[in-house]
Parts: sequence; structure tokens; C-alpha cells
Amino acid sequence: MNDLTLLALSAGAVLISALALYALLLWRRVWSKEKAQAEALNTQRERIADDLHILASSLLDGQLPLIEGAIRIKVLLDNYDSSLSQNQRCEVFHQLFAETAQVPTHAEWKALEKSVRRQHEQHFSELELQHKAAARAAARWLLDEALPIRQSA
Repeated sequence: MNDLTLLALSAGAVLISALALYALLLWRRVWSKEKAQAEALNTQRERIADDLHILASSLLDGQLPLIEGAIRIKVLLDNYDSSLSQNQRCEVFHQLFAETAQVPTHAEWKALEKSVRRQHEQHFSELELQHKAAARAAARWLLDEALPIRQSA
């Protein structure tokens, strides 16, 4: 082999080595980002699980109105684990959410006429009487079986 061929092979080997190192660097960045995303997702799931524990406990203790608690639990379950949210035992949360979806909230609620507000409140009372036992059973199931054991702070 002549000097020019050796020089071309050496340059090629150096170029291939440099590209391999660059590819490795890029893959390490990808792996690092994937790890950070997984950690962030895990942290978010833990936070939602803690919030679900608090809401379910508050609902069972009577510290949270049934309708409000059911709506909040349903929304968090959807964000926590859609398969858990769709579990038959959690159906009551979906029913209460659907039954109250048309009710205005916040400023719109305050702007309602008192008679309309009373009609909604009457409907809430009827829903509570109809679904209280099922909602409490679902909240108890979440705490006892479905959610991970809560770490003490």
C-alpha cells in the first residue's frame, strides 16, 4: 500500500471513531432525558396518588362534600391511571361527574339566580342520597386496595 492509501484509511478510521463518539454522546443525552422524564412522571404519579388518598379519606370522614369529592377523585383518577379510573368500582365517580357536568362553577355559580342555585342544590341532595353508599365504598376500595400504600411525610 502506498502512503496515500494509508493516509486515507487512517483519516477514515479517525472520522469513524469521531462519529461513533459523537453518536455515543447523543445517545447518552437521550438516555439522560428519558431518565429525567421517567422520574418526573413517577413524581407526578406519587403526588396524584397522595392527593387521591387525601380526597378519598376526606370523603369518608365527611370533611368533603360527596359531589365535590367524587368530581375531584374522578378527574385525578383519569390523570393517574385510566384503567383504574375505568374500573367498575369507580363508576360512581363517573356517574356523579356526568350528572353534574352542566352545573356552572366558580363565578358562573355565584351569578346564578337563587332559585336556579336551589334547584341544583336539590339535585345534589338527590344524587348524594342515591350514590352516597357507592361513593363511600369506592373511596374505601381506593384506599384499601387500589392505590399504593401512602408514605408518611
